[in-house]
Amino acid sequence: MTEFLNFQNPWGRRLLLVAFALTFSLGGSSLPASSNLARATFAGGCFWCMEPPYDKLDGVVETISGFSGGHVETPPYRAVVQGGTGHLEVVQVVYDPSVISYERLLEVYWRNVDPFQTDGQFCDRGEPYRTAIFVHDETQERAARASRQSIIAQGLEDRPIDTRIIDFEAFYPAEDYHQDYYKNNPVRYKYYRWRCGRDQRLEELWGDEAGG
Repeated sequence: MTEFLNFQNPWGRRLLLVAFALTFSLGGSSLPASSNLARATFAGGCFWCMEPPYDKLDGVVETISGFSGGHVETPPYRAVVQGGTGHLEVVQVVYDPSVISYERLLEVYWRNVDPFQTDGQFCDRGEPYRTAIFVHDETQERAARASRQSIIAQGLEDRPIDTRIIDFEAFYPAEDYHQDYYKNNPVRYKYYRWRCGRDQRLEELWGDEAGG
């Protein structure tokens, strides 16, 4: 995120996060065969801000902030935001498809980003903050392309949509202090979000539908 905040890394990592990290960082396309869960990966700028809209949805089991799309394994946050690894900040959503559909996750995604911004998202500028949908299989790709086309058809702005659709390869969880940041640091989170102008732009773009 924009460097006007001072972070400290607390001790430890949640056991559940470790379990997911061991699976996700391998770059596979599916969860263990015994699991009924699925996952979706969205780049929407600041990953802190992409956790809350998904956490409140029935059927979402976990959201994890991290990185996808780059060429460096297990990249540290500082390297990613400096632009040297090729990664985007993403949120990985673990969900139960019998409760919530991937199409619903896409609806929430669009209403939490500015798909027309080409240099990042809101006050966060640079490649790591650009928007993208990382698709895990052909079904997700078809749904993602259809949803993007529906946004284009709305004619919200004259500018073209910049959000890319990218084949998922690997996911690397961010450091522990980034996980659930909005819960663990509510004052700093709210100040950052206000300072970045995120809600103001989302309301301008999406109106009552902003924020999912």
